[in-house]
Amino acid sequence: MVKVKFAIPAGSLQKATFEILERAGYRVTGQDRSYRPSINDPEIELKLLRPQEIPVLVSEGIYDIGITGLDWIRETNADVEALQNLEYGRIKIVVAIPKQWDGVDSFSSFLETFIGSGKNVRISAEYLNLTAEYIKNNPSYRKFFGNTEPLVVTPWWRKGENPKVSIFLSFGATEAKPPEVADAIIDVTETGTSLAQNNLKAIETIMESTAFLIANKNSLNSPAKCEKIFDILALLKGVVDGSKRLHIFVNVKKENLERLLQELPALKKPTISPLSDEEWCSVNTVVEKDAFFKILPKIRKLAQGLVVYEPRQVLALDEVGSK
Repeated sequence: MVKVKFAIPAGSLQKATFEILERAGYRVTGQDRSYRPSINDPEIELKLLRPQEIPVLVSEGIYDIGITGLDWIRETNADVEALQNLEYGRIKIVVAIPKQWDGVDSFSSFLETFIGSGKNVRISAEYLNLTAEYIKNNPSYRKFFGNTEPLVVTPWWRKGENPKVSIFLSFGATEAKPPEVADAIIDVTETGTSLAQNNLKAIETIMESTAFLIANKNSLNSPAKCEKIFDILALLKGVVDGSKRLHIFVNVKKENLERLLQELPALKKPTISPLSDEEWCSVNTVVEKDAFFKILPKIRKLAQGLVVYEPRQVLALDEVGSK
């Protein structure tokens, strides 16, 4: 039996990842005691890894699929297939500086203030590639330095030729670096609370990130693995879609049926069933949560006996590929 090797993230994404797997119908055990938790599907082999590592390991084929943040897919530039935005683990990567710099409200004005006064710039970041790319694309940086690469400094190597703007690899506690170690940081934030507690303010957002299901491209083309990968995709996508929808049942007089159907959005087409009273029928459909409050007044006028369920999953099977 061929197994699909599935890398799942340890750390901040771990709890939500186990929750979405369980909502998808999987039963995962041993996650608190082992980096190799068990799952109730004998064709899947799980491994807990740091999300930073997962894109590269999936790209290299060491794992067939994985869950990681979009930030690390971009940072590593890994050649993987992004199958599904799982829509949890939402964070922003921001540029932050000390609060007391009142006149600085953008990265361009930050560079203008420092470079224009003859000072060098030190930036602390865990995302070296994203940071370097962001700096090189800034118009003020290009005005001063053209296409030169900012200097990137790690304990093991240096690259880039512009020491006037240096990026130092951060191993954590990045918010504590300004002003002694760094003039600015590029770091993750969820609510901004940690930045505020360290007397920092965000001046620009580089990108937003959520958890993604990714796959190795060769594994997707493997007859032995692709169908299992599509099964996993269908179940996880079903959880994402289910969180946005409601399953409703309404009873309606046949004379009002057409008017009601015109108002009801549906996943495909609503199911209509006869009732014991020949003048009435039942309508069964799935609607977007955001649309429900808009159509509720119309449903009240045209129907009765409304029942609403929050579905665990909505499986739009025709939207998931198959080989």
